[in-house]
Amino acid sequence: MDKVDLKRTLPGYRARRGRLELVDVPPATYLMVDGHGDPNTAPDFAEAVSTLYPVAYRLKFASKRDLGRDYVVPPLEGLWWAEDMASFTSARDKSQWCWTLMLMVPDWIGSALVDAVIDQVGAGEQPARLDDLRLESLSEGRCVQTLHVGSFDDEAEVLAQMHEHIAERDMRLGGRHHEIYLSDRRRVAAEKQRTILRQPVDPA
Repeated sequence: MDKVDLKRTLPGYRARRGRLELVDVPPATYLMVDGHGDPNTAPDFAEAVSTLYPVAYRLKFASKRDLGRDYVVPPLEGLWWAEDMASFTSARDKSQWCWTLMLMVPDWIGSALVDAVIDQVGAGEQPARLDDLRLESLSEGRCVQTLHVGSFDDEAEVLAQMHEHIAERDMRLGGRHHEIYLSDRRRVAAEKQRTILRQPVDPA
C-alpha cells in the first residue's frame, strides 16, 4: 500500500525562503480547535495540540484499515488574528492573539468516519479539548506565502515585508494569517525551525 504524503503533493506546502510567491490554494478540510492568548503560556494551546493528534492518528489508522488508503499525518497548522492586528504584526502582544490550530484531513475521508473516530478517542482517556474539536473546510484561494526559518518571535519583519509586497501589487489582505509548522518545535532549535507563512489576498 502506497503512503500518500500530502505536503509533497499539494502546492500550498511548498515555499522558499526569501521569496514571496503567489499560489492558488485548493479548498481543504481540517480538524480544528480554537483558542485565545499567548501560545507559550495559555493552557488551552497545549491542550488543543494534545487533542488534535490522537484524533488525527486514529483517523489515519482507520483510513488504512477501512478504506485501504494510508497517508502521512500532515504538519500542524494555525490561523492567527487579533481584534487589533497591530498586536499581532508589530506590537506582538501575544496575550491578545486568537488562534485556530488545525490538522488537514485527506479528501477521501468523510465526516462519518471522523465522527466515529472522535467517539473512539472519547471512549478512552478523553483529551481536554475533544468537545471543542470540529471538522471544517477552509477555502483560501489566492495567497502570498514564504518560508520563514527561525524563531516565531522573528516573524514580524517577514510579515511587514509580506504586507508591503501585497499592497504594492494592488492586493489587500483577505483571510486570516496562516502558518504551517514544518519543524517539530520540541526537537528543533528555534533558529532552525521552518514555518510557511501564508496570507490570503483579494484584489484591492
